[in-house]
Amino acid sequence: MVAVDPRQTAYAWIAAHERDLSAWHRLIWGWAETSWREYRSAAWYVERLRAEGFEVEEGSGGMPTAFAATWRNGPGPSIGGYAEYDAVPGNCQAASTRREPREGLSRFAPGHTDPHSALGIGSLGGFLAAKRAMEAHGIGGTLRYFGEPAEKVCGSKPVHGVKGYYDGLDAIISYHPFYMFPLCNTVRWDTHCGTYSARIYTFLCEEPETWQAPSGEIAIPEAHTVARAPGANAALFTMYGLTKTTTESMLAHVGGWSLNEAILTAGQATADNLPASLAQIQYAWRTPDVATSDAVLAVLDRNADAAATATHCRVEKRWVTRTRPGLPNHALAEVTYRNLVAAGAPRWGDKAVRVAREIQANLGLAPMERPFPEALERLIEPREAERQLRLQMPAWQKNWTSDDYTEMTWYAPTVRLYVARPMLAGPPGYAYPDWVPNALGGIPATIDPTIVCSARTIAGTVFELLRSPDVLAAARREFEERTAGDDRIAPLLPADFEPPIDFRWPEYVTTPRGESWWIPPSDEF
Repeated sequence: MVAVDPRQTAYAWIAAHERDLSAWHRLIWGWAETSWREYRSAAWYVERLRAEGFEVEEGSGGMPTAFAATWRNGPGPSIGGYAEYDAVPGNCQAASTRREPREGLSRFAPGHTDPHSALGIGSLGGFLAAKRAMEAHGIGGTLRYFGEPAEKVCGSKPVHGVKGYYDGLDAIISYHPFYMFPLCNTVRWDTHCGTYSARIYTFLCEEPETWQAPSGEIAIPEAHTVARAPGANAALFTMYGLTKTTTESMLAHVGGWSLNEAILTAGQATADNLPASLAQIQYAWRTPDVATSDAVLAVLDRNADAAATATHCRVEKRWVTRTRPGLPNHALAEVTYRNLVAAGAPRWGDKAVRVAREIQANLGLAPMERPFPEALERLIEPREAERQLRLQMPAWQKNWTSDDYTEMTWYAPTVRLYVARPMLAGPPGYAYPDWVPNALGGIPATIDPTIVCSARTIAGTVFELLRSPDVLAAARREFEERTAGDDRIAPLLPADFEPPIDFRWPEYVTTPRGESWWIPPSDEF
């Protein structure tokens, strides 16, 4: 009798459950919950994992929408993976071939962009397939699977890491649907994501009556006959303006760094003579290394202090997150890419092509014979992807872009896998509107190939690692070399860090009108 390869057992499980994976994905994609508010999505994963025999800790690390799941099959290596499931405000799109929000929602509601819904279900499918094959073939080991909320603000992995959740792992498989060439159907080799920092500045005007000594007697301090304190809104926009002015002088114009902001809360007062008592702005910045991140921080903090002083406010500063730059692991990269080759690149069939052509026609374009770029169905060897990637940055730069998986690379050997997600080819110089990739991420015919390919690749990688002590030993040696001595960077958040779940993050709300996004639908937009 010829022994059955456990990898084929896993592939068979995935093939038998393709409809389930597709249906599960439609649920997460349709809920489209945002950072720190992914209540339904997290609960679904917890229920699914428990049904599959995992022990699950809900609310891990003090994060209500996080979890940590474990399944053991006797002694053996411990392999980690994870799901993400947060969506992005302002990207609400139906799974259709024309621009339209999901039913009953404003177009300002959230939607999955890159899409984390497929990230989670593809990864989950790989781990569940690995579990079934481990049982069938008596392969020992432990699977540890994490629910990682708020990746869009790089929120959870620094928290899980600093609180010990990644301790004891022999390897971690990090996966993301591709979002930029050449990182499509490949793994990262040397250049991993860089640092990400986010900080919320809260301006409070608590003693407006002391702004100026009023002249004469007035009935109430807020009367329009006296000058009111500038207040928190003025502080926020003073900082906003100062930061726009000083951004040019924060860092040299090299290294691919960026700075973005989001206003979380402003005012709460009507347009009368009451000064706003509360305003909050979040700044997030991506840099190649910690030193450049600290340089940006110094300017932001000075701007906040100056804005508060000028507007009769005080300012509170609180971290949302801080991540370290990612570390490569060649031993794991080689194993994972080998399993991507075995799984095969995703393929888009006739139904997907019809969907793509219909979108092109609805946009007034001539439908193309081959509407998907050929690169989506091709593998690229990691060293070649690295070579092409390095053409876009200076030689001294070691890291680029951001994602909080980089924190995992400091706790255990970690690989970063990318699988093609659907996007469309277009005429020269044409840029598709954002709703197009968002829609493609929710239409089963176009997104399911991504999910299946990633599940097959991850399942195969889990097996090879479980049965390859030499590979795990090499990965551990490489990890220890990269984190030793002066190369080691300590966690940038303290062990007692409190996740920033108490801010007014965008979310769905329930009122007597029913459930809706906090910005309701309107005839005006």
